[in-house]
Formats: sequence, structure tokens, C-alpha cells
Amino acid sequence: MGIVNIDDDLHDQIRKASAVSCRSINAQAAFWIKIGMLCEMHPTLSFNEIVARELRAAGVAPQALQVAMQ
Repeated sequence: MGIVNIDDDLHDQIRKASAVSCRSINAQAAFWIKIGMLCEMHPTLSFNEIVARELRAAGVAPQALQVAMQ
């Protein structure tokens, strides 16, 4: 584990995003770093494709959503 120096404005954005995502500030930064690395390694995949691939690799099986009709 180490310390990463980041700009104060970026830290503020991470803090705000972590509240929305229900993650700690460190977990939000780690998520952005991991997704960024995967995007660089797989430039032809979209963000959604990368997240779906990571979810499948973790054993998360997507289920069809049912839309309620009013």
C-alpha cells in the first residue's frame, strides 16, 4: 500500500462520486483506476462491456428485468 498524490480538485470529485456510488473514497479511486487500466488494455470495448465482463468474471449472473406496466 502506498500514498498517491492527486490534485485537490480530483480528490474532491472522487469524494463526491464516492457518495453517489456508496463507496469509500479509496474504493472509488481504486474503481476508477481499475476501469481506466482495463480501458487502456481493451480500447475497442465500451465502458458497459468492460463492467459486464468484470461482473461475469466475479460470478455475477445478470437477470432479465421486468418492467411494470401501469
